[in-house]
Parts: sequence; C-alpha cells; structure tokens
Amino acid sequence: MSDREVRPWVEKIAHTMDTAYRVPGTKYRFGLDPIIGLVPILGDTVTLIIGLGMLREARRLELGAGVMARMVWNLALDWLVGLVPGLDIILDTAVKAHTKNARLLKAKAAGK
Repeated sequence: MSDREVRPWVEKIAHTMDTAYRVPGTKYRFGLDPIIGLVPILGDTVTLIIGLGMLREARRLELGAGVMARMVWNLALDWLVGLVPGLDIILDTAVKAHTKNARLLKAKAAGK
C-alpha cells in the first residue's frame, strides 16, 4: 500500500457504522451509527468523533479543502439531525454519512 492509498480501516469503519447489519427479509442495511445515536446528544457526538478519523485521513492524503469541507458537511448534517429524536434514526439509516465520506476519500485519492 502506497502513501497515496486510503487505508483499509476507512472502509471497515464505514461498513461498521452504516451497513454491517441487514433487516431480515429486506434489502435495508444499517450499522452502529443509528444504534449509538439512540443515546441523546452523546451518541451522535461519539459517531461524529468516529467520523473525524476519516477527515484526518483526507488530510494525510492532502485531498484539499474542498473534499474536507464536503466531509465536514456530511458529518455536521448527521450530527445536527441526530439531535432530533426519531429523525436521527431515519437519517442515519438512509443517508449513511460514513459511507459517503469513505467513497469520497477513495474517489479523490484515486484522482477522480
């Protein structure tokens, strides 16, 4: 693995936080993010902190302020909506901010 490649833990975190589990009998997947988010404020803050690791990876790869701003937006939106009980579970399950950030990292690191 070169210094310009996204480290494997990025995809592992995205999978764990957003898609690790499937609702039986459906195609719907979710991860630990909506579960941790059940704890008001603290839970969403924990998932935000976990997501900041990917931001640090973008900085390590020198992907630029634009990429980092999009990643911050994804995390901030996830955190802010997470403060609204009920809506947070729907957003965490549907939007998957960690997966978006992992895909963005991989695409930009590959020069796309």
